Amino acid sequence: MKPLRIVHTESSLGWGGQEIRILSESQGLMRRGHDVKLLCAPQARIHAEAANWGVPAIALPIDRKRPVGMGALHYWFGANTSDIINTHSSTDSWLTACAQVALSRPTRIVRTRHISAPVSRGPLSRWLYMRSAAYVVTAGEALKRELVERNGFRANQIESVPTGIDAGRFRPGERATSRAKFGLPQDQTLVGIVATLRSWKGHAVLLDAMKHLPEQIGLVIVGDGPQREALEKKVVELGLRGRVRLQGQQADVLPWLRALDIFALPSYANEGVPQALVQAMLVELPCVTTAVGGIPELAEHERTALVVPPQDASALAAAIERLAGNEGLRRELGEAARKHCVEGYSYERMIERMENIFRNVSGIF
Repeated sequence: MKPLRIVHTESSLGWGGQEIRILSESQGLMRRGHDVKLLCAPQARIHAEAANWGVPAIALPIDRKRPVGMGALHYWFGANTSDIINTHSSTDSWLTACAQVALSRPTRIVRTRHISAPVSRGPLSRWLYMRSAAYVVTAGEALKRELVERNGFRANQIESVPTGIDAGRFRPGERATSRAKFGLPQDQTLVGIVATLRSWKGHAVLLDAMKHLPEQIGLVIVGDGPQREALEKKVVELGLRGRVRLQGQQADVLPWLRALDIFALPSYANEGVPQALVQAMLVELPCVTTAVGGIPELAEHERTALVVPPQDASALAAAIERLAGNEGLRRELGEAARKHCVEGYSYERMIERMENIFRNVSGIF
């Protein structure tokens, strides 16, 4: 079939699952022969990272809703031919939609919704999602359900395509080897979280939970973000410096996951279907998490994970301590979680579904 000319737009300056999915998806579609480009702000982290994924990135001033950004997009799309546009954040979606209105031959838009934060129910949001966009993709069924039931958007114009992870790469490994590589203690039970340091990811709740846990349980925090300074201060205030390691951003999280005994993701808002949780489950880590956003699509209490109420440090600590003391339960949850993710969150399946959506929306086969 004919290769597609696909353009992604992303206004976010941050770095997390959303940005990684854009690059991962782009890379997979390029391997299938498609021409993929990314339009993003020059100072954005995704602009710096794109080259490592082999994705061409074009710098445009689209980090804020300003006429200069809309003008830059209008000029770029007027000078370059594309078959489909995939927008991601609110700002680039608005700028792209307005720029396309001003073009004599606009390109059809697919809007991807990555997080579960509520969408405004006003007429402007309805225009953005149901009129300017030909199709909407969500990162989970819960996000689709929210748009249909709360916003009244048309269900036949929305499809859930969760982020796929390579199960051949993310698989169990040798824990002792990974710990030795990073200088982590071999005789300690290590709980870990891999997530951008944003307030709603629940790192602060996890630190509070650590105060309820025995001394032999340590915590490894992988990731960076706006909450780093606050979390470093909280570690000191709680007297946890000897038990908590803030490791910062890591280019490859796989060996860090393999070094852990338990994975925790106590998010309390905004989640789609978190990539880090899928990765941890594929590594057969027993997970403790919350029923926020699309997480219940991964985490079924007592079957694929332990699920606790959001922002409840005592319940989180109790679940972690239960896992720490029960090797059989850890093994049972880890194996069930990997099986669930292998079956439902395949990387190739994600690429195939996005390719089909782009073809159907563009009409190019």
